[in-house]
Amino acid sequence: DHKFVCTSATLNTSRVMEKKSSPMAGPATRREFIKKSATAAATVAVVNQFKTPVYGQAQAPAAGRVIGANDRINVAFVGVGGQGMAHLRTIKSNAGDNNVAIVAVCDVSKHRAAEAKAWAEKDNGGACESIPDYRKLLEKKDVDAVVVATVDHWHTKISVDGMNAGKHIYVEKPMTRYLGEAFEIYDTCKKTGKILQVGSQGCSDVKWHKAAELCKAGKIGQLVLGQGSYMRNTPKGEWNYGIQSWATAEDIDWKAWKGPVVQNRPFSADDYFRWRKYYPYCAGLLGDLFPHRLHPLVLATGNPEFPRRVVCTGAKPIKSDKKTPGTPERDVPETVGALVEFPSGYQLVVTSSTVSEQGLRDMIQGHHATLYMGGNRVELKPERPFAEDVDEAVFENLAPGEDIKWHEKNWFESIRANKQPNAGIELAVRVQTIVSLAEMSERLNVACIFDEKTRKVTTDSGRELKLLTYGWNELS
Repeated sequence: DHKFVCTSATLNTSRVMEKKSSPMAGPATRREFIKKSATAAATVAVVNQFKTPVYGQAQAPAAGRVIGANDRINVAFVGVGGQGMAHLRTIKSNAGDNNVAIVAVCDVSKHRAAEAKAWAEKDNGGACESIPDYRKLLEKKDVDAVVVATVDHWHTKISVDGMNAGKHIYVEKPMTRYLGEAFEIYDTCKKTGKILQVGSQGCSDVKWHKAAELCKAGKIGQLVLGQGSYMRNTPKGEWNYGIQSWATAEDIDWKAWKGPVVQNRPFSADDYFRWRKYYPYCAGLLGDLFPHRLHPLVLATGNPEFPRRVVCTGAKPIKSDKKTPGTPERDVPETVGALVEFPSGYQLVVTSSTVSEQGLRDMIQGHHATLYMGGNRVELKPERPFAEDVDEAVFENLAPGEDIKWHEKNWFESIRANKQPNAGIELAVRVQTIVSLAEMSERLNVACIFDEKTRKVTTDSGRELKLLTYGWNELS
């Protein structure tokens, strides 16, 4: 038995303030090493391993505790690295307001698990258990909800197992590493009825909900085009985080950290801290920054759709890793751009970069008017031919804005009310489909056509494409 161990749009109207006013005027040998290391035998072994039933599927899903409006929610964390600890600190700081308690943590690093336990318990935080195996954590009857903030390739396994064990899930973005996993999570969520929130906190920013309200009401006519960006400029290479001295093979369960990844690499502190650079663990910009903009932009249409066609390109024009001594060159692009076509005819353009911080203005263009989203406001401007029919307007002082604490609060409120959260499963599975098709398009150099009924992907010519998954090539 493989030792699985864990790794690191409903609004509260009382908080929404809205005002309508007049408009304002390195080294390049990594690939060779990987090709030599990954073997066909390893591929077959892991593929067969993941055909076996996941934890809890041999029996009916656990119902979990029914949580009333005034009941305390007991929260556990699987993965307490940078993002996991950010959630732990924020949830602890707002534990009184949200009526929650942190009762357990789990991580493949002994150092990180001990740090998280100490932080949870300090200042009279109450007892918090550190559990090395996430499956044991899920067996605890006193755990109601789990924050999954591991590396991307563990998101699906832990989320699915958690829901089958009766737990509500907050899973960091991207929801999954690959497209097939997205539907595994979706089907499990629908089967169990558990509340799942994806960690794209922009979805709890009220301006996107205001935009959705205007779109649904037909205020800008039929949707035509949309655009947005998430841009950074990191001269020494994005995600080249500092390597800490405690991160050793003795501290970290490397086999467990890798989980379903087929690539046969020995322990690497560079991989451990800088995993977002490497395809076996992450889709790079598409997995990290894209979801921050995609979730809100798709939500803002008022009618989230699955994509019909996705085309994506990527490049590494700067090769910024050469400015961080000792780190290999990244697998993933430094710039990406995606064009997404939806069944309604609406098209969305999204760009992201780690080497240029100037991006596209967030907007949704309709046949009659355009919405501009920025800061705490939404601006509606009519198209010239419809200026007599559509009133120009600005909605400002919209609150709350984008902040993890509001997104966490929305999750807790949704659990108590048994309602869908702001980044719930219906939105999340559609966005993950875009993300995964964009990766397929960029890496396979094809336009990807998606059929939401069959969940199959084809080329323009109708040739079916096998979904990317663990073991599909040497960088997986």
